[in-house]
Parts: sequence; C-alpha cells; structure tokens
Amino acid sequence: GLHHMLWEIVDNAVDEAANGFATIVSVTINRDNSVVVEDNGRGIPVGIHEKLHVSGVEVVYTQLHAGGKFNNDSYGFSGGLHGVGASVVNALSEYVEVEVATGGKLYSIKFHSYEDSDGNMHSGIPVAPLAEVGRTRRQGTRVTFLPDKRVFETIEMNSEVVAKRLRELAYLNKGVTFKFTDNRLKDENKSREYKYDGGIVDFVCYLNSEKTPLYKEPIYFRGMRGTGKDAIIVEIAMQHNDGYTESIFSYVNNIPTTEGGTHETGFKSALTKVMNDYCRRTGILKEKDAPLPGEDFREGLTAVVSLKMSSIQFEGQTKTKLGNTEARTAVEAIVMDELAPILENLKNSDLAAAIADKAVKLQEKQKPWRVKSQSLKTHLSSASFQAARAEHRSKTNSSSLKAIRQAAAQSRAVTDGSRQYCRCAANR
Repeated sequence: GLHHMLWEIVDNAVDEAANGFATIVSVTINRDNSVVVEDNGRGIPVGIHEKLHVSGVEVVYTQLHAGGKFNNDSYGFSGGLHGVGASVVNALSEYVEVEVATGGKLYSIKFHSYEDSDGNMHSGIPVAPLAEVGRTRRQGTRVTFLPDKRVFETIEMNSEVVAKRLRELAYLNKGVTFKFTDNRLKDENKSREYKYDGGIVDFVCYLNSEKTPLYKEPIYFRGMRGTGKDAIIVEIAMQHNDGYTESIFSYVNNIPTTEGGTHETGFKSALTKVMNDYCRRTGILKEKDAPLPGEDFREGLTAVVSLKMSSIQFEGQTKTKLGNTEARTAVEAIVMDELAPILENLKNSDLAAAIADKAVKLQEKQKPWRVKSQSLKTHLSSASFQAARAEHRSKTNSSSLKAIRQAAAQSRAVTDGSRQYCRCAANR
C-alpha cells in the first residue's frame, strides 16, 4: 500500500542508524504529497558498479535484489529489503530524486515514470546519470518521491500513521532522533520529534502509562548468542500490571512481528521455567506442588522483545511471524541467564514476590474452575477458552461453568490456533 512505500525508504535510513552509522532520521510530507526521507549516515555508494557500469545509486533504485549497500557485509542487521524496496518505490512513483552527500561532495539523480505516445508506461527511468552538483558539509542520503496517482487511489498519507511508526522506531533504536514534519498541517502537530534514551524500557512505560504497575521500574536485560554473521542480539523489557491482559510486542531488526514466532515462543517458555524455579527455591511452591502454568505468570504482563539478527526467515509473505529456530534457542538461553539473577537479587525481592504472588493467587482462584473445565478445554479453541477465562474473572464462581459451556458452543465456529493475547495497544 501507499504507506509501505514510505516504510521501505525509512527502513534503509533506519538500517544506517541501527548499525551505528546515523543518529538522525527525518521524514517530511510536503503540501503536494511528495515525501522526503533523510538520514545522516554514510550515503548510498556513488561509484560505478563493476558489472552494471552505472552508479551505485542507479543500481539501488532500478535493480531488484541489487542490495542497499550491494552485499550482506555492509550491515550486521537489516530490516530493509536491500534495494528491492527502493526499486519498487521508484517504479510506483511519479518521480524520485536522490541526493547523496559524501566526502564533501553532493551528488544527485532523478528518476521519472511517464507514458509514451503509444500509451505505454515507463516506470522509474533515470532522467540523466548521477552527477556531482556541488560541495557540502553534510553527510547522508536524502530521498524525495511522489507516489504516482495513476497507481494509487489516493496519494495522501495519514499523518498519524506515519507519526506512530516513527515513534515506535525511536523506542526501538535508543538514542536515535526521529523527526517528522507534515507541511500540510497548520497546527502545533506540524512538527514532532522522537528520541528515547531509555529505548524499549521507555516503550514499556509508555504502554503501561494508563495502567497500575505491580513494580515501579520495568525489568530490562540484554544478551547475545553467537558471533559474526551468526550473532543474535536479544533485548527485552517487561513490567506486570494489575490487569489481566497479556501484551507482548515483538520485533526483529525493527520489523513488527505481529503474529509472533520463534522468539516469542522462546521468551514464554523461558519465563515460565525461570519463575517456577524461583517459586520452588523460595518455598512458594512445595516439592509436591505442580508447576504453575505459564499463562499465570503472563497475566497483566507488558513486554517488548526486540531481536537483531541476520538471515531472517519469515513464515508467509507478510513479514509478521519469525520462523528462525535459532531465535528461540537464543532467546531461551538469554532469558534464563539474565532474568534469574535479577529475581534472585535481594534488592529486587519485592519485584519477584509481586510477580509470583499474583500468579499463585490466580492459580488458587482458578483451581476449581480449571478442574471443572478440563474435560471441555480440549474442545475449545484458544480464542474462546481465553474469552471464557476473562469472563470468569468478572463473575462469581457459580456462573463460571455456564461461561465455559457458552464458549464451547461458540468454539465450533472458531479456527484453532488463535492468538491468546492482545496487541491492540501496539501502535497507540
């Protein structure tokens, strides 16, 4: 869609920031609905491509699979499509202008799409080769594009949609400044700036801002598994509140994985094990007691799970569910290694006790209901079972069985495997 054009160009700028080459990413929407994306990174290569005999900029904006920086060694971690996105944006635009500032020199090239006298469309054609147009002190890449109204029903981007995505990226890229200006607006919201030195810790605080946290500061830890191209960096921030909704927001290389994937699976399984181990060590669970189910530890949990890795494998074409098996292994190991010492630290005793106490109380409250519902549970889809549990919390025990039976009837029309937690607050 229309906004995905912007995301592809922004992703290339964010790749520079995520890999330590840029500190500022700016987006401007002009009155004519053209869009400008600029970063202060290294700049797209301006040299002549060895095989194609045109400038690097022209390769990136006209060749599929050319690569944002031509090879996988340029970035340790990338969320952009390495030139695939740039060339598609060019093909779907009325015009694209690229300026590259590097080595004290300013280079420029313009592409356009037009219809010839025979009615044939020509998309993303260079007006002229890349040329040096002057001297400059700035560094980086500036891309201006106008979506083609012959392709899209509307070329007016939604200001709030753009702002929310840039704010999300600012949380995920600690210390990087994201600037957004919409010249179509006349009020105080025309220009906004996002920068969060706390990164995903600030993100969790924002997500929990209208809730009552069980402990003051979010838990935060970071770790890495593997080396070189096989390295996986895991960053997690989490905080429980007094509600019942589980909210996990996961990302890989800044891409939202709204359908979850292996990294979320690893986080959940490791969190369950760490918390049950803690409960046994502290005597909350006796030797004869069964371990508490993971969902009890995730009641009221808000968590952000962010991965950086190469060779991402997504399930399906939408890039919303991570499929790399090594991601699960890495996340499990890092959660086990980093979270357990945090809980065992005496300074965090109140924090650990708050999580465990809520899970134990929930287990005691749900115990009679779980026994009664065991025979029905196998027939319920995840979605309807979760709905029955939520309804149970707000009703007396005498109405619980009725709620379960109603959910069982509804489940016949529900497909198995529905998600069991809410993501509705991801882009508030």
